[in-house]
Amino acid sequence: MSSELPSGVERRSFGGDDEWLTTRGEPVYDEPTDGEWRRWDARRSKLGAMFERGADHGLEGGETVLYLGAAAGTTVSHVADFAGPTYAVEFAARPTRDLLDAAESRSNLFPLLKDARAPETYAHVVEPVDAIVQDVATRGQANVALTNRRFLRENGRLLLAVKTRSEDVVRDPDAVLEEVLETLSEGYDVLETHSLEPFHEDHFGVIATPR
Repeated sequence: MSSELPSGVERRSFGGDDEWLTTRGEPVYDEPTDGEWRRWDARRSKLGAMFERGADHGLEGGETVLYLGAAAGTTVSHVADFAGPTYAVEFAARPTRDLLDAAESRSNLFPLLKDARAPETYAHVVEPVDAIVQDVATRGQANVALTNRRFLRENGRLLLAVKTRSEDVVRDPDAVLEEVLETLSEGYDVLETHSLEPFHEDHFGVIATPR
């Protein structure tokens, strides 16, 4: 697996000098479009930032995905544009309403108003997945990944966005990351980590496979 973009994700210029990540689908958050293609701004998406940072994400397109922390659907809508069945878990009711709107034009996007810390509440719905994408801004981010490991196929990938300030506001971000990785190693082999700057301050992207 390489760090090339998955099938269904392309770079387009939108008439300027800069090239942007894009996917083909209906607009969700007033993002610029170029025909069927819509801009995917890495400054608004941790997964987009991982792509921009050259992470070895292992995604080829068409995968079954579990997305934890879907919020209003900004990133998961792009994922659903290039992936197969995409299960989108969000705890808060207000952003889930926007997520439902994003799913209207995407028959493969399944919003779930659930708590990612309690996967037993949606285990009856989610099938085995090829990838877990996690962007949950809460303390115990590694534990969330561990408890959802049950859904990940043996050769699948975890793409985890670690927000260090959600774990500890005052500690050094690198020290917080090391602690997260140590906990994560209880159920995953970490392949690589990336700072997500300049797109997201005090965030890291972690790529891992299940043990």
